[in-house]
Amino acid sequence: MSLLVAGKAPATDVSSPLEEARAQLAAAVGVLGYGEGLHKLLGTPRRELTVGIPLRRDDGSTEVLTGYRVQHNFSRGPAKGGVRYAPNVDLDEVRALAMWMTWKCALLDLPYGGAKGGITLDPRNYSKAELERVTRRYTSEILPLIGPERDIPAPDIGTDEQTMAWMMDTYSVASGYTVPAVVTGKPVSVGGSLGRASATSRGVVTVALAALAHRGLKPERTTAAVQGFGKVGAGVARFLAEAGVAVVAVADQYGAVHNSAGLDIPGLEAHTAATGSVVGFAGAEALAEELLELDVDLLVPAAVEGVLNESNAHRIKAEVIVEGANGPTTAAADKVFAAAGKLVVPDILANAGGVVVSYFEWVQGSNAYWWSAAEVEDRLKARMLAAWDGVTATAAERGLSLREAATVTAVQRVAEAHQIRGLYP
Repeated sequence: MSLLVAGKAPATDVSSPLEEARAQLAAAVGVLGYGEGLHKLLGTPRRELTVGIPLRRDDGSTEVLTGYRVQHNFSRGPAKGGVRYAPNVDLDEVRALAMWMTWKCALLDLPYGGAKGGITLDPRNYSKAELERVTRRYTSEILPLIGPERDIPAPDIGTDEQTMAWMMDTYSVASGYTVPAVVTGKPVSVGGSLGRASATSRGVVTVALAALAHRGLKPERTTAAVQGFGKVGAGVARFLAEAGVAVVAVADQYGAVHNSAGLDIPGLEAHTAATGSVVGFAGAEALAEELLELDVDLLVPAAVEGVLNESNAHRIKAEVIVEGANGPTTAAADKVFAAAGKLVVPDILANAGGVVVSYFEWVQGSNAYWWSAAEVEDRLKARMLAAWDGVTATAAERGLSLREAATVTAVQRVAEAHQIRGLYP
């Protein structure tokens, strides 16, 4: 079996996330006819911070980790973006993710620019107490950059609502009072929003169902495979199954399982909660082939960057690909998919549900007034479908792919905000 697990992209010679992000921007700038100066401004982060994070391990030893925070753009509002704990985090990856967040926020018409942060570590190798100390020290190091009006972090790979609670508390202690709106993705008990935990998954499924309808595919007659069974992938599989889609295969970083009749997703979630992996689930067989290349109608890559690339693009059989992860499809793969007539829903649209409900949480926290779960879900669906309608209309009008249409729309909105504000001094 080739490497199909969710935690790592296949070993192949692919462009880096930053190269992919820059190529997407260059293509959009070409369509919009912007000059070199504006292009460079749109592609250059406004602020970057690299910090050393000394950690006192539980055994008394000291380790120094490296953390980052990149703020890509402020033209439409304060910066917004997740914090990632992973062993492969580096400055270029954070730069790429921050740029994609700028376009994502603009595409969904949120009053934010993009940011991203991270620490180079594998959280599985650290105790909860060590992760708390790392998080608090990292927060204190980036303290001058963050705040409800400056930059609002959120969870990403390797972090969760507990991480955000520690960040909020550290910032609040430094401020002398509680500041709920400094981060999003917090527990509800300390100012989080109902519906935030499942927001990215719900958003992915909302546009996935719209994409299937766009291709004339009915959910109850559709099969799907989901790569990744973490915070996003597990929810995607659950909501797809609830909509009638037969989710026949899922993968995590340890392996993959398959059932041609459709997996019992609640049972698989219970198994994963008990064992830490999808491997060994009694209601399925171990998948002996590459999950990404299965003969399904819908493929949702919901793990890491670059898993769909020039080495495997010609073998992808799914008619509809909806990007639950950030940057799972390289430019080379996009060309192959376009030639084959596949419908690819780009990440900046498909997985924007998390930042949409983060925006809702920020609004609620700033006003100390919280909404019901039904209100959150209804407003999320409306935002996602409005963005879907806008992107498909632009794609049809300009003869572009959905990715090109989404990026052009977002870049144009950011550029207009910059031009209206003017250049200081």
